Amino acid sequence: MAYGGASVAPAGAAGGSTTIRQVKLDKECELRVEVGPDAPLRLRLSSGTGEIFGTEIPPGIWLTYPPRLKFAIFSWYGATIEMDGSTETDYTADETPMISYVNVHAVVDARRTRAKDAPSDSDTSQGPRVIVVGPSDSGKSTLSRMLLSWAAKQGWKPTFVDLDIGQGSITIPGCIAATPVELPIDPVEGIPFEMPLVYFHGHATPSANADLYKVLVKELAQTLERQFTGNLESRASGMVINTMGWIEGVGYELLLHAIDTLNVTVVLVLGQEKLWSMLRDVYKNKVNVDVVKLQKSGGVVSRNAKVRQKSRAYRIREYFYGLANDLSPHSSVANFSDLSIYRIGGGPQAPRSALPIGAEPSADPTRLIPVTVNQDLLHLVLAVSFATEPAEIISSNVAGFIWITDINFDSKKITYLAPSAGSLPGRYLIMGSLTWYEP
Repeated sequence: MAYGGASVAPAGAAGGSTTIRQVKLDKECELRVEVGPDAPLRLRLSSGTGEIFGTEIPPGIWLTYPPRLKFAIFSWYGATIEMDGSTETDYTADETPMISYVNVHAVVDARRTRAKDAPSDSDTSQGPRVIVVGPSDSGKSTLSRMLLSWAAKQGWKPTFVDLDIGQGSITIPGCIAATPVELPIDPVEGIPFEMPLVYFHGHATPSANADLYKVLVKELAQTLERQFTGNLESRASGMVINTMGWIEGVGYELLLHAIDTLNVTVVLVLGQEKLWSMLRDVYKNKVNVDVVKLQKSGGVVSRNAKVRQKSRAYRIREYFYGLANDLSPHSSVANFSDLSIYRIGGGPQAPRSALPIGAEPSADPTRLIPVTVNQDLLHLVLAVSFATEPAEIISSNVAGFIWITDINFDSKKITYLAPSAGSLPGRYLIMGSLTWYEP
């Protein structure tokens, strides 16, 4: 694992005339950093111990962090940090919620141990299923990463479930996904996705098709249950579930649906008293569901819609080109007739003649609509389904994604970018509203 883009170049080699700065961290304090926009930052732990989002920093090695990355180094016992390069901001903080976070980890870890020691055919062999909820920019993704990294450090293999389709921590935005986490998470490279289980919603917000979102969460949950049945280690390790920041109205209903569908046992509420109170009332009579209120970190940065949109575009680019432009995507050409493109949702559910008098037909959120190749497909990101027939599209996870770069209506050919050369894993493609324009 290339921790932080690890580099062993001598100090000052990348920074030119940049002065190396030294920061001393006291016990249970953290250094909050936003790397400058134009150049990477080199950083070294010269003494003591420190961690980034639950992952320990190796001592004495210069590590490189890309422009605009935001992170915090926390030290339990004190540390000295050296930095070579410019930062947008960096400051130390002595008030953090880390003690409460690690206490949650300790409780969850004890439940994993009990699950591992329980008879394999008993309900108690199921490890903790932790869901992290809260408004946008409350630190949900960061806390999820901490809990996963701490668990992996203890030798567990928890399953990370990402329900935040607007952000995409495991794969590109527009998806719900799950993947086992076996090692502490690299703060730059993020969640490993060698073998993720991915379902494509196709939009940056569930509001575009909330019913489809529910269906996909259910499909994901059923697949994970089958996997846990055959893998006692993963079952005992449990889940950590990250959620979106939409917590009102339909968003709140989707949150309750996810908690119930994934059989959550621990609900961690970040940064909002009202949400904690509402969920506590809903689950107060369920003895196997604990609702816990946690303080959000003061280092959490609020993002506006433009920043979120840029982040989504960056995640899509990273999928095709890699974090450091180290991947070589392949441009391919296919005949219109070689591909079958569908979108999910839309169209009348039933004709007026079949409805009660006065009733209006409504859209069917899970109806498959064949898509004729047209100019609107240009610059769309499409999912490649594992389905072998159209009826399997909604219940099937996806193999990956392609990006439409050109459409020639004279020759009836589509040019697309794929992560690798060769034919696609399937002919069925799913269309949403996810677009990308390469810079």
